[in-house]
Amino acid sequence: MRKLSPSILSADFGILAEDVAAIEKGGADLIHVDVMDGHFVPNISFGAPVMKSLTGKTGLPFDVHLMIENPDNYLEDFVTPQTEYITVHEEACTHLNRTIQHIKSLGLKAGVSINPATSLSTLDYILEDVDMVLLMSVNPGFGGQKFIPSVLEKAKELADIKKVGGFNFEIEIDGGATLDNVQEIIDAGVEIVVAGSAIFKASDITETTRKFKEILER
Repeated sequence: MRKLSPSILSADFGILAEDVAAIEKGGADLIHVDVMDGHFVPNISFGAPVMKSLTGKTGLPFDVHLMIENPDNYLEDFVTPQTEYITVHEEACTHLNRTIQHIKSLGLKAGVSINPATSLSTLDYILEDVDMVLLMSVNPGFGGQKFIPSVLEKAKELADIKKVGGFNFEIEIDGGATLDNVQEIIDAGVEIVVAGSAIFKASDITETTRKFKEILER
């Protein structure tokens, strides 16, 4: 089953609970939590307290994406009864396998993400250990960027690797997803679609979420 994970990076933080209620009503499967530290990426977003403020106010699980240096120092901060995934960047982890095992030891699904210019080959020796591979389809750091089309070929290649190798990880894509390109994205083998501005900047958040879900469920 394909999943939709709207990114609250693009939500209105003044009415965050209302925006999250709107995507839940529209059928979203997850809440994508983009955490940026101003070091690994050139922007600062928010930390665990903002995410935790939603605990109990929504039935949706948290899909945490740590775009930060030294993620091992902060993993426990993002553990809640609703946290399902924590994803770290291959580029930010000195000992990636250790970090993945750390996440799993917390009882969570472990994901690894790579930037658009990072080769899939960097994941050769971790694919059997991860629950998710997140492909960045923009250069991380800011919401509202345009989708990088070449990432579709990377997604297709990863889907082939998954099939041939018999791996169980899910394929997620983050950055620039819209109602106009989401069909291409899922045709490339993506199973979890992150959408930010396309949903939270829409005139009707709930209806736009529904439209995304309709395409994902075809």
